[in-house]
Amino acid sequence: MKKTIGITVVLAVVCVFTAIMNPSFLNAYNLQNTVRWTALFSIISIGAALVIITGGIDLSIGSVVGLVGCLLAWLMTVKGWSPQSAILLVIVLSILLGLAHGLLITKMRLPPFVVTLCGLLLYRGFARYLTNDQTQGFGGAYQGLRVVAIGKVPITSTLAIPAPFFAMLVIAIIAAIFLNRTIYGRYLLALGRNENAARYSGINTDRLKIMAYVLCAVLSCVGGILFALDVNSVQPSSQGEFYELYAIAAAVLGGCSLRGGEGSIFGVLVGAALLRVLYNAINILNIPTNLEFAVIGAVILAGVTGDELVKRYGARRRAARELAQSNAG
Repeated sequence: MKKTIGITVVLAVVCVFTAIMNPSFLNAYNLQNTVRWTALFSIISIGAALVIITGGIDLSIGSVVGLVGCLLAWLMTVKGWSPQSAILLVIVLSILLGLAHGLLITKMRLPPFVVTLCGLLLYRGFARYLTNDQTQGFGGAYQGLRVVAIGKVPITSTLAIPAPFFAMLVIAIIAAIFLNRTIYGRYLLALGRNENAARYSGINTDRLKIMAYVLCAVLSCVGGILFALDVNSVQPSSQGEFYELYAIAAAVLGGCSLRGGEGSIFGVLVGAALLRVLYNAINILNIPTNLEFAVIGAVILAGVTGDELVKRYGARRRAARELAQSNAG
């Protein structure tokens, strides 16, 4: 909770500073774009958070986003598939990819870093091979479908809420209920805190890990569909590139410990919003865009360092308290 409050304060400070430096930050068009992209990145960040809570990592998120986008456009425009059939196929594919990750990690005992890094390379390469490295697009024939990504719900004559915000809201509520109000969510947190203790207490840790990687892949697929429909022009070599960094950074900033066992869905949303606001600030304040990844790297480093310092401080306080109690007894 303290981490979530802290990152929310940082987000508010960055928003106020950016608005003071450039009032156009608060115009309706800029706010709508920021909310839309925050929603899209939040969806894949929630998936990354579920894996990180188990103590794992998924580096293939961006490549899954790219593969799903390319495959969806290719099936619909080149092969003539209906949108329903194409969407169903990419969702089934994402389930199989997540299942493969989970099985390799739990049954073959391969490190999550290695498995998902190989996935990053495999899925990107397959997307480029499938499309012959040619840009894929939906053209003007699927404007009705694109409403789920670019549509808006009017609030005032000048302000509207982007449609992806509602998709993010539904996913976030379901994820928060799952994590905090169901036995499987509590098991997931227990697994991340101490896998051996969770296993000895009767929890099927392998099944939970597989579930986490499947959910991450499915949310990456949902994000990939929305990203593709939003841009309407999917480039196999760059679609979703480095999106895993955004997702991991948002999860870490939002309170997920890379050691596992900690996480807040609300915090993940705030972390994703902070990254998008920082990106927006870089653009509208005329800061060189070359610094974008430097900012992301610095943010991840700061988050991991802060997490480690907080844990060490907490451990020292607990040790001091236990020592004082033993001396008093």
